[in-house]
Amino acid sequence: MYRMDCVKIATLVSGEIDCSDFKDKLLVNKDKPAIINVNIGTTVKGAVDDLDLVIQTLEESGFSHDRFYIHCDGALFGLMMPFVKRAPKVSFKKPIGSVSVSGHKFVGCPMPCGVQITRLEHINALSRNVEYLASRDATIMGSRNGHAPIFLWYTLNRKGYKGFQKEVQKCLRNAHYLKDRLRESGISAMLNELSSTVVFERPQDEEFVRRWQLACQGNIAHVVVMPNVTIDKLNVFLDELVEKRSTWYQVDKVQSPCIAAEIGAENCVCKIHTR
Repeated sequence: MYRMDCVKIATLVSGEIDCSDFKDKLLVNKDKPAIINVNIGTTVKGAVDDLDLVIQTLEESGFSHDRFYIHCDGALFGLMMPFVKRAPKVSFKKPIGSVSVSGHKFVGCPMPCGVQITRLEHINALSRNVEYLASRDATIMGSRNGHAPIFLWYTLNRKGYKGFQKEVQKCLRNAHYLKDRLRESGISAMLNELSSTVVFERPQDEEFVRRWQLACQGNIAHVVVMPNVTIDKLNVFLDELVEKRSTWYQVDKVQSPCIAAEIGAENCVCKIHTR
């Protein structure tokens, strides 16, 4: 949108930002200020970037607080993280510029929407008075959905703090169940510590992928365990996957793929990594 130069930073196997590579690229671009997108739950692996380490890396590379802007993208996991033990704190007491969360993902709003929280100084720089509205507009399009905040308000009030806490714990518990069952069935699988996204080997049958609406990337697929995903539904999925795999990978004919590069050798149960 702004036609700005973009620099991709390498990631660790977990999907988190590789702060070693980040530092190298900061030093190469010391003449420019930095805008950083910190993920609170990446799309494919559900990885949570270490915000404190990102800030420390910026400071060690000679970037003062007025020469960087950090946006924390918490689309899915942003509303789950406050209820997860040992999860890092995302706070405006730290030198971040903004945080965003989606309303149609974990909250379940029936239309795509989100909330962005930023510092007043940034709102003032971008917003303008609109005389015929008798208010200030800070949106890109000049308008926004008036129903979305009603749905968000309704859900937040109906479920409350305890309700959200219970749902988050259920999602994490079910995600661990799925990961454990996959591994027990001889299927390579990974689950990041702070996540409810289970990553595993990509099914060989595209019809199976379509039937279960699996999101795939290269050799891996993932299941995002949300409040509507029950143990019963996971069992049906697992039973069907195990049955299908027996036809995809017949003994001594076709072997299951090695996905150690995508999920780490410790999570891969291919023939190479189970000797």
